[in-house]
Amino acid sequence: MADRVYVFDTTLRDGEQSPGATMNQDEKIRMAQQLETLGVDVIEAGFPIASQGDFEAVQAIARAVDTVQVAGLCRAVVGDIDRCWEAVKDAKNPRIHTFLATSEIHMKHKLGKTADEVIVMIDKAVRHAKQYTDNVEFSAEDASRSDWDFLVKVTEVAIEAGATVVNIPDTVGYTQPFEYYDLIKYLKDNVKNMNDAILSVHCHNDLGSAVANTLAAVKAGARQVECTVLGIGERAGNAALEDLVMAINTRKELYDVETNIKTEQLYPSCRRLSQIIGMPIPPNKAIVGANAFAHESGIHQDGVIKNRLTYEIMTPDSIGRTSNDIVIGKHSGSHAVKNKAKELGYTLDDEQIQVLFKAVKDLADKKEQVFDEDVEALILESVYRRKDRFRLIDMSVFSGTGDVPPHAAAVMEFGAKGEAEVKRNSSFGEGSIDAVFQSIYSMVGVAPKLEVYTVNAVTEGSDALASVAVRIAHDGTKSVGRANDADVVKASALAMINALNRMEKAKEER
Repeated sequence: MADRVYVFDTTLRDGEQSPGATMNQDEKIRMAQQLETLGVDVIEAGFPIASQGDFEAVQAIARAVDTVQVAGLCRAVVGDIDRCWEAVKDAKNPRIHTFLATSEIHMKHKLGKTADEVIVMIDKAVRHAKQYTDNVEFSAEDASRSDWDFLVKVTEVAIEAGATVVNIPDTVGYTQPFEYYDLIKYLKDNVKNMNDAILSVHCHNDLGSAVANTLAAVKAGARQVECTVLGIGERAGNAALEDLVMAINTRKELYDVETNIKTEQLYPSCRRLSQIIGMPIPPNKAIVGANAFAHESGIHQDGVIKNRLTYEIMTPDSIGRTSNDIVIGKHSGSHAVKNKAKELGYTLDDEQIQVLFKAVKDLADKKEQVFDEDVEALILESVYRRKDRFRLIDMSVFSGTGDVPPHAAAVMEFGAKGEAEVKRNSSFGEGSIDAVFQSIYSMVGVAPKLEVYTVNAVTEGSDALASVAVRIAHDGTKSVGRANDADVVKASALAMINALNRMEKAKEER
């Protein structure tokens, strides 16, 4: 019987550290519920000590899922561990994940500690966490650049203190697959109490080796893999969950291990994350990219027509990628809309269904075909949009090629519904979108720096919904905004207003 490999997903913690991938609490909960549907074993929900907002998000996720373990990350410090436990304790199966650096460069320059002092801190931290739960994980930060014999001692001490999982991360993406295999094998062979814990790995992609390193570690005996959906994360990201799972599934004879992942939920999970963070899936992305099952070469096309196995080692259906059939039209009823939302993994109440139904009808009047991606975008835009302080009521834009510069007029509401103040403004700009932004800035009273502005089509065709993402900065606070609309200028305005609302929320929390 094949060994079990546990999938530890850190999309909501490490993944959210990816520039532009910030999620609010509602978005994190929806993503956590999708991860539970996907079948991950552990969700690392956040870093509770980092901020009140992070604490509340971890706590909410712990209460929102049932079958999956929920972990909080904390430094090897008593106060961090206490705060972590407060955040995760309501989970059905909570985990405390504590960490401390073990490489010479980190111990000397970051911690200012000797190796002996680090050992004492690890023992103390794990024992303190063990008072709250038996489910304790310890990570040796920058393990891949640590002395191997020191790692043996660190691992033995952590397990002796009560850790049930010990993680050996390649924190800076430095190691190579053959080196990592040897390291994991060395620990498996030399840690005297290794059978009392699961050996885990967490690989970063700085040199493009995160997935390869993780798979090498699995081959060497690691039995937990830490990864993120679409490989998002700090710097160049993490090992991509979908790549790892499909490599293990497709090459069963090589790895002789299995996971609990429902592979048919891989593409829906990637699509869900892409919609939430406003980052499109790259066409050439392995497993889930638009080109993953496309064949341009005539020789390849001929082979696939005769037998798909000639050039396809897995099927689109195996990852939950079905054809873009038209799902909803202008004559569809609310029952069909409700069923489609459920099929996409969203459980909506009657009021939310009516909001979605109206949005779908409005879109169906504007474009000929409505696809799954359109419906999901409308759910996120119309149903789950945060009750914002700033709201767009109406706008008009002029864009010409003559002597009159582009200008825009906008009407916005400020404050709670029923008590809102209405403001109007018109402004000139370098282009139509800049004019809209200038009008919004004038009314809000903030002129942030626009760091990132991206536009992508949700589906194919000139009538596709536009998905706009912006990142702004003002007075040391950064914020990301996202929106979808059939009109790219309106989507841009909504994305900017979303970013300004998030910025207001961040300032309140701070």
